Amino acid sequence: MSITNPLRRAVITGVGPISCIGIGREELWKGILAEKSGIRKLDRFDLRGIEATCAGQVDNFDPLRFLAAKSIRRLDRYAQFAVSSALLALEDSGLEWGTDDPDPRRGVSFGTALAGICNAEQEHDSFVRGGFKAVSNMLALQVFGGSAHSNIAINCGFQGVGTTNSNSCASGTVAIGEALRYIRDGIADVVIAGASEAPLSPLTYSAFANIRTMSHAEPPVACRPFDLNRDGFVMGEGAASLIVEEYEHAKSRGARIYAEILGFAHNNDAHHMTSPHPDGGPTKRAMRDALTDAGTNPEEIDYINAHGSSTKVNDSNESRCIHEVFGPRGSSIPVSGTKAYTAHPLGATGAIEAVICCLAMQEGYLPPTLHYETPDPDCRIDVIPLHGREVKARKVLTNSFGFGGINSCLVLGLV
Repeated sequence: MSITNPLRRAVITGVGPISCIGIGREELWKGILAEKSGIRKLDRFDLRGIEATCAGQVDNFDPLRFLAAKSIRRLDRYAQFAVSSALLALEDSGLEWGTDDPDPRRGVSFGTALAGICNAEQEHDSFVRGGFKAVSNMLALQVFGGSAHSNIAINCGFQGVGTTNSNSCASGTVAIGEALRYIRDGIADVVIAGASEAPLSPLTYSAFANIRTMSHAEPPVACRPFDLNRDGFVMGEGAASLIVEEYEHAKSRGARIYAEILGFAHNNDAHHMTSPHPDGGPTKRAMRDALTDAGTNPEEIDYINAHGSSTKVNDSNESRCIHEVFGPRGSSIPVSGTKAYTAHPLGATGAIEAVICCLAMQEGYLPPTLHYETPDPDCRIDVIPLHGREVKARKVLTNSFGFGGINSCLVLGLV
C-alpha cells in the first residue's frame, strides 16, 4: 500500500463522542476513568420472548442542546446523533466554520451499519395502522444512509467530498481511513469523519437476537471481551465525529492535536457473513497493511484497542491474529476491549473507539477490559483486566471487524 503524498499528513484536532457512558470528550473520559459499564436493561420496548435483554442506551441525549426544534423534526435519531457529534467535534477543535461561506475544501466522511432503519420500522407501524397517508413525509429523507453526511454538510457548510459508507461494524473506522486518504490525496484540508447508529427498536433488535450473536447474560457483565464465559455482543447506540485536518493547516491556526492518523487498511475475508476466515489470514493482513501504511514496525505499537466483540469465535480469532502479527510480543502488548464500557453501537463503534484511543494517548491511561474474570486459553493476550494502567502510549492500533468479513485497522500516533 503506497502513500500518495507523504508530505500531506492527517491529524485529529477535535472529537465529539456520544455514548452510553458519556456525551462529549469530558463526559466520555470520566466514564472511562470510572471503570463502570454503561450497559443496562433495555427499556425501549417489550422484551417478552427475547433472551437478550440489555443494551447500551444513550438516555441523556437531548437534541435541543445541539439543534433547533425545526431541524430535529426533519432528522431521525441516527441523523440527530450524527449532526450533534459533528457539532461537538467542531466545538472541541476550535475550528472556525459557518454556513454563510461554504468551503469546498472541507468535507464529510461518515459511516453507519443500519442508517435510518429504526425510524422506517416505526413508520411502517404507522402505515399498517393508517395507510400511506399516515406515513411521515420526512421518511424519504430520513431512511437513507447518506442523510448523515448530507445533514452534517448542510449544517456546517462543508461543500467538499461527502460520503457515507455502510461497512457494518467497521463503518466508523473506514470513514476515518477514507478521511486520511482525502487529506493525503489533496482532495480536502478538513474532513469531519465518524459514524452514527441508532438501532434499538423491536424488529432490528430481534433480528440480531434471532441469529444468536447477542449475549443472554445480565447487565452489566453481559459484555465481557476475551473472558472464557463470554456469550455474545451487546447492542448499543451512539456516534462519534473526529475533525481530521491536514497537519500544516492545523499547525497554522495553533490547533491542539490529539493524534496523527498514520496508517489505514481495509479488506474482506471473502468467506462468510458472520464467521471470520478460519486461518485469520485477511485479519492479519489488515493489521500488517495498516502498520506498513503507517511506516511502523509491530515493535513500535504500545497499545491495541481490540474489536473485542465478546463473541466466542471473533475474540479467539482476533487474539490468535494479534499473536501472529506481533510475534513474541503477542502475549505482552497491552490490549483492551472497550465495548464492555459502551456496548457495541455497530457502525459507530470504530469511531467511538478511535476517540478513546486519542484520549488514552493524551492522558497516558490505557482503559481496562471490564468484567474480565476467567482467562480463556484461546485468548492468550494481555487484556488489561478490570483496572486501567498509567502508560504513555505513543502509537496505537485499533481494530474493527464486521459482518460480511470486513476487516479495518487504523494506526494512530502522538505528534
